[in-house]
Amino acid sequence: MSATPAKPRVLVFTTPTCSWCHRLKAYLRERQVQFREVDVSRDRHAAADLVRKTGQMGVPVIEINGRAIVGFDKPRIDAMLGLRSR
Repeated sequence: MSATPAKPRVLVFTTPTCSWCHRLKAYLRERQVQFREVDVSRDRHAAADLVRKTGQMGVPVIEINGRAIVGFDKPRIDAMLGLRSR
């Protein structure tokens, strides 16, 4: 009996006006990746944590199992999620 791999823990840090954030979320939905969205414009603590982790305030940032990717970098996202690149 083979164990199914654990689903990655995916957080997406966004703001409502960020067009790249919308593209990232659409891509993840298209690839059927479950994620939790954090709107840093409404959550000061998350915004401060994001700056601490990445050294910058830009969004989108996707955090996969605790490792951050700044920007919508499909090849890195796919690699970290174990997805085939399209």
